[in-house]
Amino acid sequence: MHVLVVHNRYSSAQPSGENRVVDEEVGLLRAAGHRVDVFERRSDDIAARSLPGKVAVPLLVPWNPSVRSDLADRLRTSRPDVVHVHNVFPLLSPSVLAACADAGVPAVATLHNYSQICPPGTLRRDGRLCTECVGSAVPLPAVRHGCYRNSRLATVPLAVSLLVNRRRWWSGVERFFCISTAQRDLLVASGMPPERLAVKHNFVPDPGACRSDAGEHLLFLGRLAEAKGVRLLMTAWDEIAAGGGVGVPLVLAGAGPLEQEVTAWAAGRDDVRYVGLYDPAQCREAVGRAVAVVAPSMALETFGLVVAEAMAAGVPAVAAGHGAFVELVEEGVTGLLHRPGDPVSLASRIRRIAAEPARNREMGRAARRRYEQGFSPAVGLERLVEGYRTAIAVRSGGGDSATPAGNTHAGSRRGSRAGRDGGRR
Repeated sequence: MHVLVVHNRYSSAQPSGENRVVDEEVGLLRAAGHRVDVFERRSDDIAARSLPGKVAVPLLVPWNPSVRSDLADRLRTSRPDVVHVHNVFPLLSPSVLAACADAGVPAVATLHNYSQICPPGTLRRDGRLCTECVGSAVPLPAVRHGCYRNSRLATVPLAVSLLVNRRRWWSGVERFFCISTAQRDLLVASGMPPERLAVKHNFVPDPGACRSDAGEHLLFLGRLAEAKGVRLLMTAWDEIAAGGGVGVPLVLAGAGPLEQEVTAWAAGRDDVRYVGLYDPAQCREAVGRAVAVVAPSMALETFGLVVAEAMAAGVPAVAAGHGAFVELVEEGVTGLLHRPGDPVSLASRIRRIAAEPARNREMGRAARRRYEQGFSPAVGLERLVEGYRTAIAVRSGGGDSATPAGNTHAGSRRGSRAGRDGGRR
């Protein structure tokens, strides 16, 4: 199969799980013998633009005509079987969908966030859940509240893009890949066409080794931001420390807006270590030596890469009991869930997972089995290719666009033969 991946890479100043997912999917497909080309823009390149060029960037968010032209030319020349769209903000824009239509190439898109129903894609405002724009034809609340970067002016291009391109997305993409059932359910409830929404979890590379002992630390691995529950974790850990601790330290790895606060909080403590930003190898090592990975996110996460990475290493997780975490973590089997936003609940779950080593190891083994069944590269490849074949079949008339898409396999197997034929046009 010949696939063209379309992606606007996020800034390299902060680690991006989305960039990682894109790179790993490209590598997975290529290793399986598929031809994969990439059409991309990089947010890092904005800094090198002239002042007028920088000023023009917000104007291109809803529609970038030069990208439409460039991509259409590329598609006519290379004739891929399918285009896989990831992020289009801020330099690509939904004009990529028009290019696919111009060239007659079917498109699929992975929904890494909630940008189809929320201009900044987070469903959060002022530190809490916000759904004011969900189901609204005109996303004015986002502009009024300045939901993107706390700026009304910065939010306007995103709101305009959502307003003018909503139908283009819904009609121009044959299959949307939701990365959790929780995400799909919310998008369907908001009015998105359910027949186009399939669940395809992100996969995680096999680390090659599983934890062999009880572990030596609790681990928070991620962006140091309010939405990720960092302050909640610090409050819970202070309560744990006041009660005598759990016998192992808390390690925090990452970077973000709360870095100075975390650094000051951890300074001079024996029970806390802030280690800064880890590279991928260091992340794998830290996960593999953890008693548990802690994911206390305040946001409705669409997936949860760090939890899946812990599963791959045979490590249980303590996670917030909402969003995608409730389908990643089976309570008491592969980890523990705490009440979202509740430091007392989080502290009790951390104490429990650290106090029962035998039970912890059992949960770790169950987590590894769950990984092998749902989040391994083999499973990821199968679901990805089946999704492509379904999209190709629908576009070529060999599939049924009304097929229930909540079950990726059901819709994809039915169109697989037509997809293979369509790939030879």
